Amino acid sequence: MKLAISGKGGVGKTTIAAALVKLFAGSGRRVYAIDADPDVCLAAAIGIPDDEAAEIKPVVEMKELVNTRTGGEGSFFSLNPRVDDVPDNCCLKFNNISYLRMGGIKKGGSSCYCRENSFLHALVSTLLLGKDDVVVMDMSAGIEHLSRGTARGIDMMLVVVEPGLNSINTARLVMKMAGELGIGKVRIIGNKIRSGREREFIMKNFQEHEVLGFVDFNESVWESAMDRNAAAESEKVLMEGLRPVYNQILREAGEADKI
Repeated sequence: MKLAISGKGGVGKTTIAAALVKLFAGSGRRVYAIDADPDVCLAAAIGIPDDEAAEIKPVVEMKELVNTRTGGEGSFFSLNPRVDDVPDNCCLKFNNISYLRMGGIKKGGSSCYCRENSFLHALVSTLLLGKDDVVVMDMSAGIEHLSRGTARGIDMMLVVVEPGLNSINTARLVMKMAGELGIGKVRIIGNKIRSGREREFIMKNFQEHEVLGFVDFNESVWESAMDRNAAAESEKVLMEGLRPVYNQILREAGEADKI
């Protein structure tokens, strides 16, 4: 199962992505946690120590490897490079989680990411090695990653939204572009919900089957962003709140027997 987590900046997509990684890992599965967000927050969110995360070289900075696999530095390059050996060589192992960092945004005036995107697309397409393995990709905020096509090869796109028109509008754009990329299932997760009115606001903007569920706003989760000591308690609260969504993901993937 390959999942991509998307949404407008600030809606909590990395928090949701990290919680899903832990829920899947807690069920005994091998999980590939891919940080495709230039802000690079997923490692800390899943508990990887900062000093270890700092040692991870982003895949897109492995210029020699990318050029070799895509056919050199000329104008033409392979759209289907061989990458089957890359995950084991580039991942940081953390319990039964394999963390992989894609890399940041190129600086203005630099060449395009076409070659790297071809490499990343091939990498995501080959990552799922066993029937119980799970890929969770934390995407960059907004829709740029979809315009570059880096989410191809995903089984389900999960779009995190909060009660607000900007968040809803971004989600609709993500859903449209995901459909154009051939992603068959795009589902909504409502986050930071404070009231029944906010749930209704989200529900009226999407089809009922498109909404996986809701995660209520919780003060301890909010405070954990400022205080590392509050992380353990907030994580417990978040996991309990997200479990119904996690179970619905399994149902959507035809794995209801694993709930």
